[in-house]
Amino acid sequence: MSESLAVQPDDVRIIRALQIAPRASFASMAVALGLTESAVNRRYRRLRAEGVIRVAGMVNPGALGQSRWLVRLRCRPGSVAAIADALAKRDDVNWVALGAAGCEVTCAIQSRTREQRENLLGQRLPRTAAVLDINAYAVLRQFVGGRGHYWTALQGVLSPEEEAMLGSDGPPFTESPVVARDPVHLTTEDEKILGALAADGRASLVDLAAAADSTPGRVSRRLSALLRRRVVHIDVEIAAVALGYRARANLWLRVHPSAVKSVGRTLAQEPEIAFAAAISGPCNVHAVAHCRDLDELFEFTSDRIGSLAGLQSMEISPVLQHVKQAGTLLSGDRLVEPSRGRG
Repeated sequence: MSESLAVQPDDVRIIRALQIAPRASFASMAVALGLTESAVNRRYRRLRAEGVIRVAGMVNPGALGQSRWLVRLRCRPGSVAAIADALAKRDDVNWVALGAAGCEVTCAIQSRTREQRENLLGQRLPRTAAVLDINAYAVLRQFVGGRGHYWTALQGVLSPEEEAMLGSDGPPFTESPVVARDPVHLTTEDEKILGALAADGRASLVDLAAAADSTPGRVSRRLSALLRRRVVHIDVEIAAVALGYRARANLWLRVHPSAVKSVGRTLAQEPEIAFAAAISGPCNVHAVAHCRDLDELFEFTSDRIGSLAGLQSMEISPVLQHVKQAGTLLSGDRLVEPSRGRG
């Protein structure tokens, strides 16, 4: 992230407003924040152009009956960049990070079909000569991460009254099975709506209708249904470095089985935690932490995480580079718009 980019307090307030209601109009955000509509519009477009934020519709494969997986790859030195880039180009890989002194790639796979996932995990990656070891973990329960659970580092930026004025674009988050027992079957129209939202989560109903060969009224009803059934959430992706969070780490926790829920729910309330889930494997809880520096990371993990009841061990794996997060490619520490990322 360019050091010349200065994120102002009003910028952070706009980011928080988008977390709460990502499809809210500039006019309604202006009223809630006490700014002019033109100022909100201008600041949002600047933050987006600078790669600080991106609003996009993220499909939840669990609502479609498919599981999600976290994968750790141990690679030959010098090969991780090429492997990470290849993974990041896949639509079914929505998060890629480099760690372990450049010898490890961590990624999140949310394939839309079982065949797609098995092809990647069972054939393509094992046959890659540069991959020395593969460990894959099923996500069993998600505690924080994505629409409805906002990154809590921004809590308190707006007053309760300001947040109430914004309303919400989706149902509040409640813990639920990662894979729906009654999966949704998408129509061709749904797929077109989701494709348009993936490019721009704030696309107007008129634009969505044009993309889906439909009408704004019909698209509005269908979008409401897709949001209600958690097929899609409107994600506000943030370049954490722009807000001063320069130390990022994967946390792999081994927790007593009886304490997994309580540990996961506690992690979800910590401002430093952007993602937390119960997973399969010897480390049964995974979390992603964003801290301002390594000293803050040390204090956070040793004092607040280390004292959690039921915690048996913890591995801290600093992230050297994020290549993709929540479906968005990064260049350095900037979020990249899809058209730029593919070019």
